[in-house]
Amino acid sequence: MFTPRAFAETDLLWLDRLLARDPFVTVLTPGSDGLPELTRMPVLYRREGERIELRGHWARANPQSRHGGAAKVLVDGPHGYVSASWYPDKEPAARVPTWNYAAAELRGQLHTFDDTDALAGLVGAISDHFEASVGQAWQFDATRAEHGPELRAINGFRFQVEHVQLKLKLSQNHPDANQRAVIAELEQLGTPSSTELAQWMRWHREQAARSG
Repeated sequence: MFTPRAFAETDLLWLDRLLARDPFVTVLTPGSDGLPELTRMPVLYRREGERIELRGHWARANPQSRHGGAAKVLVDGPHGYVSASWYPDKEPAARVPTWNYAAAELRGQLHTFDDTDALAGLVGAISDHFEASVGQAWQFDATRAEHGPELRAINGFRFQVEHVQLKLKLSQNHPDANQRAVIAELEQLGTPSSTELAQWMRWHREQAARSG
C-alpha cells in the first residue's frame, strides 16, 4: 500500500481501533493466474504487544481455503470526501479536493486447518464474539444435528502478522486552520460516516499534540 511518510503511522493502538470498528477484512493470497485471490470475511483479532493474530474460516469450496504461506489482509477504516472549498487558506485553484481515510495492510503467514475440534472451537468463539456485539446469546453446538455438518463445509485459518502498515490520511499535511475547518465541515454534514471521520481526525490531532 503506497504510504507517503506524512501519512504513515506506527502506533498499533490505531490498528486496535480499526479492527474494533470493523472486523470485516479482505484476505489476499496468490492466485494460479498470477493475480491475487481475495475473500471478504469477519475475523477475530488478538494483539499482545507486537504479536498479532487473526482467526477466521472460509468455505472449503473456496480455493483460498487450501492456501498456506504468505498472505495479506486489508483492513478498512473511516473515509470520506473533502471539498477544496472547505480550506480557509485557499486561493482560486490553489487547493484541490481529496479523500481522507484510515486503513491498514497486514502481511504475514496463513495457517489453515480442518480438524473438527479446532473448527468447532473457532466457530464457537466467532459466534460468541459477534452475538455479544448485537446483544444476543445464540451459541454454536457441534453436537447438534443441524450444526455439526456445517464444520465439514469450512476450513479454518490463523493469520500470524509479520508486518503492519498503517496509513492515516487525515489532513495532517495541511495547516492547523485547514484541519479544523475540515473537521467542522464534516461534523456539519452530520452523516454517520462524516461524523466518524471527523472524530478520527480529532483523535489524530490529540495524539499529535501529546507527542509534539
